[in-house]
Amino acid sequence: MTPQEFDVVRRIIQERSGIVLEPGKEYLVETRLAPLMRQLNLRSIGELIGQLRFQSSNGLHRHIVEAMVTTESSFFRDHHPFEGLRKVVFPDLMKRRLQERRLNIWCAASSTGQEPYSIALMIREHFPELAGWRVSILATDLSRVVLERAREGRFNQIEVNRGLPAALLVKYFEQHGTEWQLKPAIRALVDFQEMNLAQAWPPLPGMDLVLIRNVMIYFDVETKKAILSRLQRVLRPDGYLLLGGAETTFGLNDSYVRIEPLKAGLYQLVKDE
Repeated sequence: MTPQEFDVVRRIIQERSGIVLEPGKEYLVETRLAPLMRQLNLRSIGELIGQLRFQSSNGLHRHIVEAMVTTESSFFRDHHPFEGLRKVVFPDLMKRRLQERRLNIWCAASSTGQEPYSIALMIREHFPELAGWRVSILATDLSRVVLERAREGRFNQIEVNRGLPAALLVKYFEQHGTEWQLKPAIRALVDFQEMNLAQAWPPLPGMDLVLIRNVMIYFDVETKKAILSRLQRVLRPDGYLLLGGAETTFGLNDSYVRIEPLKAGLYQLVKDE
């Protein structure tokens, strides 16, 4: 790949997803785009870029972006954040929202669905009293491919072995050959929708909890600031924000306060006086 070709791909990715590819990531571009080039019977990145002049209207830009985005996910990823949700966030929100008996939860950049399904499983296992509440779990991602997989709730043996307790696997999944599928009652708890965090957002209800984990690290500073500002408007007063362990609001937006004892990337929106 030439420097000029890398620059074209880099600009496409940043303009359409907000993700920044630093110099030195040429190997990553070649690796991620190789399956797409084989699918299109193209021999080089140069040929792929050439096709953009003729196929930009048929979604080739989208295919390039989807090939490049990271789709790493697992059930109850990193453990500690979910302990914070179970021990602190959900009990607190249930007290604060007792009169209205409604919770809105948003998992952004949800990939193949393990994170929102982990939330659904946690609610079923630990908060049976929420069965009488209106609980909405919205899961969004910019990739149609991963959203299609997520809606099926179907995972292979390696995926269910990563973070999912065996008791929950037996209780909430059905085995189909070498794969496991979540039971319909759990899948029905999550609404998967296409959404690009770096572009205009659709109307969203006020959120009590937003999880946007391990995606902000790929954005530049201005995109991070813009997203945190938008989240500030989406989160309800005293709502919670959960970021990845390597992510922070410090120096980007002072409307959030970190809940230090949990050490799980958990923040709460500062209440209006």
